Amino acid sequence: MKHKPLGQHLLDAGLIDDDQLRIALVEQQKTRQPIGTLLHTLGFAAEPRINDILAQQLGLGRFDPERHEVTPEAIRLIPADTARRFRLLPVTISADRKYWQLAMATPHDQHAIDSIRHYSPAGVEPDILLAGHGEIEHAIDLHYGYALAIDGILDEFEGKGPVTALGGDSPAVRLIDALLADAVRRQASDIHFEPESASLRIRYRIDGVLETVRVLHKSTWAALSSRLKILAGMNIAETRSPQDGHLSQHIAARHIDFRVASQPTIHGENIVLRILDRQKGIVPLEALGLDEPQQQLLERMVARPEGLLLVTGPTGSGKTTTLYSLLNRLNNPGVHIMTLEDPVEYPLPLLRQTSLSDSVKMDFASGVRSMLRQDPDIILIGEIRDGETAAMALRAALTGHQVFATLHAGNAISALARLQELGIDKRMLHGNLTGIVAQRLVRRLCPHCRTTRPASPKEAALLDSDHAPAARGCVHCKQQGYSGRLALLEILHVDKTLDLLLADAESQQKLLAHARQQGFRTLAESGLLLARAGKTTLEDVARIVDLSDWT
Repeated sequence: MKHKPLGQHLLDAGLIDDDQLRIALVEQQKTRQPIGTLLHTLGFAAEPRINDILAQQLGLGRFDPERHEVTPEAIRLIPADTARRFRLLPVTISADRKYWQLAMATPHDQHAIDSIRHYSPAGVEPDILLAGHGEIEHAIDLHYGYALAIDGILDEFEGKGPVTALGGDSPAVRLIDALLADAVRRQASDIHFEPESASLRIRYRIDGVLETVRVLHKSTWAALSSRLKILAGMNIAETRSPQDGHLSQHIAARHIDFRVASQPTIHGENIVLRILDRQKGIVPLEALGLDEPQQQLLERMVARPEGLLLVTGPTGSGKTTTLYSLLNRLNNPGVHIMTLEDPVEYPLPLLRQTSLSDSVKMDFASGVRSMLRQDPDIILIGEIRDGETAAMALRAALTGHQVFATLHAGNAISALARLQELGIDKRMLHGNLTGIVAQRLVRRLCPHCRTTRPASPKEAALLDSDHAPAARGCVHCKQQGYSGRLALLEILHVDKTLDLLLADAESQQKLLAHARQQGFRTLAESGLLLARAGKTTLEDVARIVDLSDWT
């Protein structure tokens, strides 16, 4: 088995096919990268599965961040800079002190193994575990901590005056690189650079909430904004008009995209970066945090071969993630899926994805019209903004296509009123509308430190309990008390009876009454269920949805 190449092992395991292996081997001749790395980069196989096979091939154990408990005694053996340089993590020392476990991303690196032998206690042999590059970097950050070297960079700003050279190792270059890396490692979704009268405020949006990470002197902003605009391909001389840009970085062994937008304000240009992490963006449907009835209802709606499925919610509510979870479930070589987005956030294999931009002479309506000539089975429309796009989406559904689209509306029922504003009569939806999903995101309580507290009388009535879930904070959640987010869904399934009510243009009250009979649950009710289950706090549900009708 050990003499067989990794690519052949992956082929035998059914993770890749002959064509994918052939393409990766051609790329390997150009780049000289390991075949496993190339297969992951090309999107042919997931890194964890590749490493599982590689560990078997090398006869090594696999490092599992969830299963392996990293002990402080082991961490103290190797300095942080050594661990980062060689991409390794001391995991534990055996009770009999005969061996210690080391997780490594490059177990074949004999120089690394030889270099750390003098850190090993006498008579203790290393037991190597294979870890992915992303896994090991995340684990090192978690157990050693990740500190920005901002203070030293700021000293250079203050000691040398305004920075003009933006190349090489200038302070602006290193500070921007450090901030981008730190935001990704802390799993932020956005980075805000906000100039004020005498300062520059830098904030991350983590789990939907903005958090100030640094306040700098305003004199640093000229160099930092120029660096950001150069990276994003924006015009550094233009400061009075809004601009959009895009940049990419390789951080924690992952390819990260940043969508950049500038906005003139009274104190200077405000710049916001949206972090698009492909690895986080493609979430399996089962990992959205839905309960079983909701997931089954969603799967039933997706199983319908034609019709329009709308996902509504404000910006940042996870609409794109949910749609991609559905598309990923349907994606296979037997179907032709096309998307029209502004911009494409998460590239997926097999999908034909079109990004609308100023350089593309096409809007959503004309794009849908063009796509219908490409023989698609499933169409994703990034956003229905006007009546013409809404009409084209309905026409595509009427002609036998599955159509997924987003729409800005407060909840599932109000989406019908929003379509009416765009010129779509309820009668036009008859036979064409599969369902409407309204979505919000609440923060998930950290499973390692979540606790409870005595509930107030109002809280006890809402929770049916004398105790309310509460956030505490620990090393795993960086003392925030929350880790990740959960989807709140309000699913309006258009069954035969509701379809007839739409055909008769019945009022929203009658539509809601029928949906209630079929088990329809509002966003507030979904949030209360999560709070009662101890998965989030009542305070966070109230931050996202209106609970006034319940108090």
